[in-house]
Amino acid sequence: MRSPWQEELPEHLLVGTSSFSSDDWDGVFYPTGLPPGERLGFYAAQFPTVEVDATFYRMPSRSQCETWARRTPDSFRFCLKAPQEITHEAGLTGADALIAELLDVTAAMGEKRAGLLLQFPYVAKGKDATEYEHGDRFRKALEAWLERWAGSGPWAVEIRNSTWLRPGLLALLRHHGVPLALTAYYTMPSLARMQHQGLDPVTGPFAYVRFLGDRRRIDEKIDGLIAAGRKEARFNEIVEDREDEMRSWVEALLAVLTRVPVRVYFNNHYAGFGPASARRFAELWREIHGRTDG
Repeated sequence: MRSPWQEELPEHLLVGTSSFSSDDWDGVFYPTGLPPGERLGFYAAQFPTVEVDATFYRMPSRSQCETWARRTPDSFRFCLKAPQEITHEAGLTGADALIAELLDVTAAMGEKRAGLLLQFPYVAKGKDATEYEHGDRFRKALEAWLERWAGSGPWAVEIRNSTWLRPGLLALLRHHGVPLALTAYYTMPSLARMQHQGLDPVTGPFAYVRFLGDRRRIDEKIDGLIAAGRKEARFNEIVEDREDEMRSWVEALLAVLTRVPVRVYFNNHYAGFGPASARRFAELWREIHGRTDG
């Protein structure tokens, strides 16, 4: 059963946040003083899905995955970020043992494991001008990896170099049925811009959308508010108006939703407070596309 604020959204549009464990949400999303062990259960009564960011920093254990699954309703869905050892340190090369471990421990979640995100780092022009422009080394490593692993789990691939976003990469992902993560991120084009350029954003059986924003900009803004005595907790309220951008995404996503299920996640760094951004997205969806019977 969906929470009241989501009940009018289409059945195959799942909206949530990136992580569920922020201490800054105490008293503004979670009831004041709610024990950390009870947060996921409360969260799952409000949202139908979550992106687990913590697994980017540390491989989860099987018992941890079992606990997450046990504390959520049958209909709840998790998307988990692959550990940075796989994407940032190994760049997929020689990471088969880690991939196998990730698949093994997360299999404990059963159908609740709805996505495994491979987030790759931005390559700066000053570090490697050729790779920055074309991403050939990345694409070759990805192609070799997809040949071995594409069908083993619900993968999604995120890049942060807009210059890599070319028909060849999209065709490679589409051939293996792996979604390209669509990101509201300052180095990447919007979904509307991709559509205008004739790039088909659908490359797999679902669409994975991440509202990320600009981490440095938001951190600097919050630091300034805290220094001025206008704010205490970091991520407990909206600090940046992103409504025009969000509205553009809501409009563009309808064409995607008519083709595949869509999963949407909001990071605290998008506008300052993930849960409020997610709820505003839902409000805009109803405003622009109307109500649905599910």
